[in-house]
Amino acid sequence: MKLPVAILAGGLATRLHPITETIPKALVDVAGTPFVLRQLDYLRQQGVGRVVLCVGFLGEKIEAVVGDGTASGLSVSYSQDWPNLMGTGGALKQALPLLDSQFLVLYGDSYLPIDFASVERDFLASGKPALMTVQRNADMWDKSNVLFRDNVIVEYNKRAPTSDMRHIDYGLGAISAQVLVDENTTGPFDLADIYHRLSLSGQLAGYEVHERFYEIGSHHGLAEAADYFKGRGE
Repeated sequence: MKLPVAILAGGLATRLHPITETIPKALVDVAGTPFVLRQLDYLRQQGVGRVVLCVGFLGEKIEAVVGDGTASGLSVSYSQDWPNLMGTGGALKQALPLLDSQFLVLYGDSYLPIDFASVERDFLASGKPALMTVQRNADMWDKSNVLFRDNVIVEYNKRAPTSDMRHIDYGLGAISAQVLVDENTTGPFDLADIYHRLSLSGQLAGYEVHERFYEIGSHHGLAEAADYFKGRGE
């Protein structure tokens, strides 16, 4: 793979209290291993070479465990989003000096068993400034927030989803740095709002996946993820 991966791992993870009162979500134990190490190992298997961790609350603890990424077979650097949380979009904008003109974006609480190289290829071939992976959801995992027709994202709307939406943001995206540079604000902003605007102007490419995702954003999700890894003997 050519593009680096930015991992958004700066949130407060209040839904996982009391576990995350003293450690960041990235370090939550999932079947015997800190979650971020599972993510990094998977990215290395995918052929990713470089990762930028956008960290926030207790981010120094993540750096103490991961270091420069050598133990995971990767090059890892850090962008600090603390104590002034800048939102998912602001955190990425702040990390741009460590990234390339195009890069992949992964949420720090998501494990996505799909082929990242295919997503990268589709993004680079699309000619569009951003791509979102989507999954047909029909409100199963969360509220559906993507109108996806004929392999086209007609609208993504996290804040005001409509009844005809059947897909959901799967959790892996690709974006051109210029989109974030053009966001003319010095305050916090959300990547979801960027994606929303791009979708309405036909500038958000879509890539449909069919494998379920695992997330550790809630106690229920954490238990399911742990069962998944235990089932694989990991």
